[in-house]
Amino acid sequence: MSISSVKGFRDVLPREAARRRRIVDEAVRVLTGYGYEEIELPILERLELFSRSVGQTSDIVEKEMYSFEDRDGTIVALRPEGTAAVARAYTEAGLARALPVARLYYIGPMFRRERPQKGRFRQFTQIGAELLGRDDPEADAETLFLIADLCRAVGVETARIDVNSLGDAACRPAYREALAAYGRERMASLCPECQARLARNPLRVLDCKNESCREATRDAPIMLNYLCEPCRSHHDRVLELAAAAGVELTPNPRMVRGLDYYCRTAFEIVAEGLGAQDAIGGGGRYDGLVEALGGPALPGIGFAFGVERLDMAAGARDVAASPAEFLVAPIGEGPATVALRLAGRLRAARRSVELAPSTRRLKAQLKSADKAGIRYVIIVGDEEIASGRATVRDMVERVDRPGCFPLEAAAADIVESVTRTG
Repeated sequence: MSISSVKGFRDVLPREAARRRRIVDEAVRVLTGYGYEEIELPILERLELFSRSVGQTSDIVEKEMYSFEDRDGTIVALRPEGTAAVARAYTEAGLARALPVARLYYIGPMFRRERPQKGRFRQFTQIGAELLGRDDPEADAETLFLIADLCRAVGVETARIDVNSLGDAACRPAYREALAAYGRERMASLCPECQARLARNPLRVLDCKNESCREATRDAPIMLNYLCEPCRSHHDRVLELAAAAGVELTPNPRMVRGLDYYCRTAFEIVAEGLGAQDAIGGGGRYDGLVEALGGPALPGIGFAFGVERLDMAAGARDVAASPAEFLVAPIGEGPATVALRLAGRLRAARRSVELAPSTRRLKAQLKSADKAGIRYVIIVGDEEIASGRATVRDMVERVDRPGCFPLEAAAADIVESVTRTG
């Protein structure tokens, strides 16, 4: 019996891998253009990192983490998100002193035991970015500008950025109490999960996808009406700067983020045509996170995109295959050694080369090269070895150029001889 993949985990086959590589390459180009540097993070972290940062009442900690006890008794977890790990690395490495303002991006797999569905898997790839050490609204506006640039670069033309303010420790408690009181009056209309959330984290009630909960909270209080003056001023300035920069934002006063560390500016990026699961990324400000993890009181703002979701939103357009430029075709076992050395010299010159098996007939090798889109076939047989010069078949022009270059020539000379027209 064959062995299948684990539910929610999947293989990324070559065509999709090529699309994803293009998306990641374009995203990295945009990020480096904004001064971000790459950081590589471990896949395995202490469970405490996420329970302290993401929040004990979040869906991630309560239901979705892959965690286990290591042999030394340490409780560890496969990382479900990247922001907390970046904050931990930044603090642990002492970068707050050496790099008080840091722009860091990461790429890699995350793990959440969610219900698998279209575009949502238990292992998924994120590309995320964090700006640490800035609390000014200009940093928020620039982050939103960066997100818009990134979406355009990867081909997601339908992206919409929903934005809200979640307030801070000064104004959020009053809002939480108002929302909880509103929910208690409609307890019978809420699902059991939201009934439990009212006591622990009432903001999460607004994030419920249950239709009865959404209807019950349709007229719920919104955070914007409870913002303190500093939070309101910050939010208004972010919107003003984004508008001046031409970044189109959609106010969404019901939007909350599923992670507890967010404050003030929060946003979600959605794309048309993906159905109910239309979110392709999100993020926001997290000014207390570094301090909560034992570091200094440094602010931060960041975001992450799911690469799988970006691929879907971009239309999952197949990336054209990039065939090798040359096929070195040895005719018989004798020429195989010479053909192998020749292919090696061409690769050393940074040319893409396929080496055909010496047991295949030349006609079959030419047919294979034509099907693969390889333009030049370098034929190495006994006659070519005897003369010391190879024959080249141009698969586009459909012509042979017998003895067009010495077999032992330098790679650069070989390339020039093979690709020379006429």
